Amino acid sequence: MTDDDPMDQVLAEVGPRLRRIRKERGATLAGLSGATGISVSTLSRLESGLRKPSLELLLPIARAHEVALDELVGAPPVRDPRVRARPVVRHGRTHWPLTRQPGGLQAFKVLEPQREPAPEPRSHEGYEWLYVLSGRLRLVLGEHDVVLTAGEAAEFDTRVPHWFGSTGEGPVEFLSLFGPQGERMHVRARPKGA
Repeated sequence: MTDDDPMDQVLAEVGPRLRRIRKERGATLAGLSGATGISVSTLSRLESGLRKPSLELLLPIARAHEVALDELVGAPPVRDPRVRARPVVRHGRTHWPLTRQPGGLQAFKVLEPQREPAPEPRSHEGYEWLYVLSGRLRLVLGEHDVVLTAGEAAEFDTRVPHWFGSTGEGPVEFLSLFGPQGERMHVRARPKGA
């Protein structure tokens, strides 16, 4: 580990935090030693940073002080879990990102307006799941041409040429989840005469 390692920084802050919590509770090293079974010298070295904290040492200290282990190690607070991404319009569809991190599994809420475009099946690496919230979604997958209605779902390997969109009868709102290669789409060559 280097000096810039975030883990080193977290560990370096444990000792002063242990001392502060002990003093806030009016405990002595001897009293804490008696409550935890950890020697006074070990507790002193922990507080001064001369000994790295371990779970075996921190658990009894947390119990003795009646605090969560997170309070001893200074775990970062859990960030607001809400995703506040702005909608993006692509090819006439409005996409609301439902995940924050690029890569990995991606989730979108999609609104496809009423229109009747000609299907242009494409393929790419990955796997996709669709769930219709409202309206009717046309899915062309390989040799299949199906219509999904509200409450229906589909899942498929995206290496199979596929296309999905409005049936032309009204707008459709759906959820789309796909694997990490979902962004790399490739147009499949159309057969001659098609």
